[in-house]
Amino acid sequence: MEFRDKKVLITGASRGIGKATALAFAKQGAQVGLNYKSDTKAAEAVLRQMEGQGHRLFCRDIGLKEQCQALMAEFLAHYGRLDILVNNAGISIAHDVEQVDFKDWQAAWEATMATNLFAAANLSYLAARAMMASGGGRMVNVSSRGAFRGEPDHPAYGASKAALNALGQSLAKKLAPHKIYVGTVAPGFTDTEMARAVLDRKERQEVIRETPFGRMAAPEEVAHAILFLASDKAAYSSGTIIDVNGASYLRS
Repeated sequence: MEFRDKKVLITGASRGIGKATALAFAKQGAQVGLNYKSDTKAAEAVLRQMEGQGHRLFCRDIGLKEQCQALMAEFLAHYGRLDILVNNAGISIAHDVEQVDFKDWQAAWEATMATNLFAAANLSYLAARAMMASGGGRMVNVSSRGAFRGEPDHPAYGASKAALNALGQSLAKKLAPHKIYVGTVAPGFTDTEMARAVLDRKERQEVIRETPFGRMAAPEEVAHAILFLASDKAAYSSGTIIDVNGASYLRS
């Protein structure tokens, strides 16, 4: 199988895209470390569904830089090396500039950047150092179409994902000589727990009308793109950003 015996770390793996990606890697023979912040019951449920052996849960709040270091150290101590990092964890906090006070505005930006950008940057650094020592690897970042179209009610989310795109492309250039390849997947709204939490019935219908497919993406469709970028055959696609938004937002 494509990923047999590969050691994979996925952040935000207890639900949604992270869950679908963990299941897909496991089906392809990988050994997967599933990072999650707090929902142990959900993470354990994912673990029970995974094919194969050698998977493990890692409960760490990667919004805290010291927890990123602890996560990577724990993963490497258990598996010995890291072949693939998937920076999937993300949050979205509404902070309409017309509605929130300055304190809430600041809090939304700080929390969003800590999880969506700084955690990915910190883990990418730690992963790069580990991969340099072991001869190479793959990193895949999960961004969003919001990085391109704007997010008026969630501006920190849009900004964090735009910065994540730039981070991935910068590292793709820097790390290629070390045989470390970096790609990004930018989904539109995906039918996950996160989407269901932030969209009411009317908003959901509006989102669906944006795409000619007449539906949201399934998490498994995003996972398919992640596995492609993590594969050996995608090395020359390093630096790529793959849109998975059902033609709801087309960029030139």
